[in-house]
Amino acid sequence: MLSQFAFKWLLNGVYAVLLLAFAPWMLWQAVRTGKYREGWMEKLWGKVPRRSSERPCVWFHAVSVGELQLLRPLIREYRSRWPDWDIVVSSTTITGRKLARESYPDLITFYSPLDFSWAVQTTINRIQPNLIILAELELWPNLLNLAEKNRVDVAIVNGRLSEKSYRGYRRISWLTRAMLSKLQCIAAQNPIYAQRFTELGAEPNRVAITGSIKFDGANPDRLHPEVQQRRQWAGLKENHSVWFVGSTQDPEEAMAVEIFKRQRKHFPNLKLIVVPRHAERFDSVAAMLESSDLKLARRSRLKSASSLEWDVLLVDSIGELRWWWGVADLATVGGSFGNRGGQNMIEPCAYGASVSFGPNTRNFRDIVEELIHHGAATELADQAAWENWLVTRLSDPQISRNEGKIAAQWVAGHLGATARTLDCLEPIVEPHFRARTLPFCRPEAA
Repeated sequence: MLSQFAFKWLLNGVYAVLLLAFAPWMLWQAVRTGKYREGWMEKLWGKVPRRSSERPCVWFHAVSVGELQLLRPLIREYRSRWPDWDIVVSSTTITGRKLARESYPDLITFYSPLDFSWAVQTTINRIQPNLIILAELELWPNLLNLAEKNRVDVAIVNGRLSEKSYRGYRRISWLTRAMLSKLQCIAAQNPIYAQRFTELGAEPNRVAITGSIKFDGANPDRLHPEVQQRRQWAGLKENHSVWFVGSTQDPEEAMAVEIFKRQRKHFPNLKLIVVPRHAERFDSVAAMLESSDLKLARRSRLKSASSLEWDVLLVDSIGELRWWWGVADLATVGGSFGNRGGQNMIEPCAYGASVSFGPNTRNFRDIVEELIHHGAATELADQAAWENWLVTRLSDPQISRNEGKIAAQWVAGHLGATARTLDCLEPIVEPHFRARTLPFCRPEAA
């Protein structure tokens, strides 16, 4: 059996080989899309901003924009319940880092270190956290081993373990069990995920079922100033029927445009708004829309679209999707006609939109099953079914209103996960008021 020291350096070697193998592809992506261009001192060496406060500290980590949006209500309530704590926030992607900066200008934000032991240790030395909170599922052996070595508690919130991830972790059960044993708290979204965590080796008394924080983060108010501001910016009127297609991947934008071009002849007040999932696709989607002979407005290039006659609006911005859903009468959640496995459909449901998605929603199967069971959303088999769904609801808006009402009530019935999550964290957090678990200064050594 390898010693922890030998295992740490074996992992470092594996990571180094993988990084070198993917380096040409990453370089190409950096040139072509702008990804991977920044943050390497933080990612590779842990040279994150140094925290100078003596107060206890919690480090929240989110991979990208979706997880950062998820953490928003939790961070807000954590600050309210434990105001004596410092909070730092890390992310993995460029878009996540940008949103973290914009959302928390008063906090230390940084790129999360890669799981090289020296990068993780240097980050811990500079941040001096008492608690690390990981969003949904982000297990890395060196991070967990070094957190334990430095007496830093680690918790997972909004814990989620899909069937695919569960099977994958079972294949390395010896490592999974060791990692899960180092977690002080797992706040799981539902009983199925909780059972999977315990079957993989988590201590049953450290696993709680709290529900999904995504429900608490969803805004139900169409009259919210942020929503109204976007309606005014777009020049939307009461007689417009707004079909909103969000978090899309290729070829969902083209599918929607084909449907739109056929149906706008019959429904002249129909407006299409498209929001691609990834920023690097904004320009290519814009080029496709411009070639479709439709009048296009781009969010990033206009001070206001209200003075324009547009058919399709491309929202090519980061961090606004949660407000744009509020302008939709009919909402289609993307990433579900391709191979990604779907995207979060809670936000459009909260606003009371008539919601649809494609057949591939493996990442949200539990939510999808509930939605369909309650008649709160529609799963579509293909493009023909998608068009039929649109036409049916444009022809009889009462169908949309009924579905929207059910969807909003369904979301309202799932609120409270944030408070339950904080209750689960409380036994970990409270002892740190009495005494710090870390010596404040430590040499930066791997």
